[in-house]
Amino acid sequence: MSPRSNDDAQERDLVDEAADPAETAGAVADPAGTAETAETAGAPGTAETAGAAAGPGERRGAGRARVLQLAACAVALAVAMTAGAVVLGNRDGGAPSTVSSAPGLNPELLAGGSLASGISALQSHLKAQPKDSGGWATLGMAYVEQARTNGDPSRYPQAQRALERSLKLSPGNDPALAGRAALAAARHEFPEALAYAEKALDENAFNERALSVRIDALVELGRYKDAAKAADEADSRRPGVPVFTRYAYVRELRGDIKTARRVLKQALSGATAPGDIAYVAGSLGQLSWREGEYAEALTYYERALRADGTYLPALEGRARAQAADGDRAAAIRGMEEVVARFPLPGPLVVLGELYEARDGEQDRAKARDQYALVDAWTSLARANGVNADLDTALAAADHGDREAALRAARAEWERRHTVHTADALAWALHVNGRDDEALAYARRATATGYRDATFLFHRGMIERATGHEKEARGSLSSALKLNPGFSPVGARQAEKALTALGGAR
Repeated sequence: MSPRSNDDAQERDLVDEAADPAETAGAVADPAGTAETAETAGAPGTAETAGAAAGPGERRGAGRARVLQLAACAVALAVAMTAGAVVLGNRDGGAPSTVSSAPGLNPELLAGGSLASGISALQSHLKAQPKDSGGWATLGMAYVEQARTNGDPSRYPQAQRALERSLKLSPGNDPALAGRAALAAARHEFPEALAYAEKALDENAFNERALSVRIDALVELGRYKDAAKAADEADSRRPGVPVFTRYAYVRELRGDIKTARRVLKQALSGATAPGDIAYVAGSLGQLSWREGEYAEALTYYERALRADGTYLPALEGRARAQAADGDRAAAIRGMEEVVARFPLPGPLVVLGELYEARDGEQDRAKARDQYALVDAWTSLARANGVNADLDTALAAADHGDREAALRAARAEWERRHTVHTADALAWALHVNGRDDEALAYARRATATGYRDATFLFHRGMIERATGHEKEARGSLSSALKLNPGFSPVGARQAEKALTALGGAR
């Protein structure tokens, strides 16, 4: 076969290999494969806690069914940092936070309807026009987006092949380079994401996706000054919803809540696509939640859900705000809905803590079940090639293997120095009794001005453990003043610790 014939065959294979997205997504839940991976990886207690009232065989069956559900859903971990997503479960209650990438895809892809139909249209187009480098670039980004929305990591290799095909047909084309940047960010390969974004901008200084991913990568690498500069540059070149949301988050990281809120409101006023409206309104809800403004947060979450009733960050955020506002029953119902669809660490931990706070007859067993599923999620994440160390550290420090939490936090700190990794490492050190070492990291987590009640709570507990009682009172008081319902369990611990210290002074 000639080289040209081989290229043509590869192009046909690329178009044909994902003709039915539903089939590919369903394959993720292969009972003989993924479920076994979770079990052999040692997810503790999943079968045993799934049904305490059942017999051994029934419990194993119930546990296996739950693990199978995880196999289908837990790979939604790609949502956490992929280009195009806001992190699910901000660490206000249990998971990391990050700036979102551009919501939505190219208008020409989505103009005809859903993402799946857009991909189908692209596939048909590329069968007829296999030399269309722009089409391959768009298909690659569509696969990245589909991995995010469907929780299907099999799309990432397909995305890479489509983007590589685009670059082979048209070397150096900026849409494909920007797509490679977004793909690397989705895989948590932030140095590579930054390098590809810079290459795309060398070709086209106004590429919106490249401008956006460059900010994302700098934020995730902890290079906040560089991220602020990149956000300013992006705003001067391509003002719009994708850039505005990043600009706001970079300002929030520096403690400039007023500017962050103003920019997000500006972005919301200019948003027209349902996905953009849901994303920006959800971001405003999250910002209001972090500031302890629960009624306002609920208003924004409802607006997000009017635009997209299935938008998971808004469903999760609404449940958190309901819990903080005193409506625990609604919060539990909402978080159970979230976990049933995507059992990610943040929602699992919050639901477990909500059960603990309710403290009914079966609630402690239900809580343990949620925490066990975090371990199963972590195993599945790693089996799919995604780094889950930060998620592991945050969840395990409070509800799992503390030594494993410390190992994971140290590993993540070696990769990137962000406020979230500093907080995770500080808390992991604390729960392992290494408070003197933890204090420096707790201070670093709060040094940029980023306002997060969980960070302040962690710092206050560590200051108390190291004998800095005055500072501890200040940190714990600040946490409860900022966001008194930041965590169903953590807020209660903060109140007890503050009382033991003699209250706020």
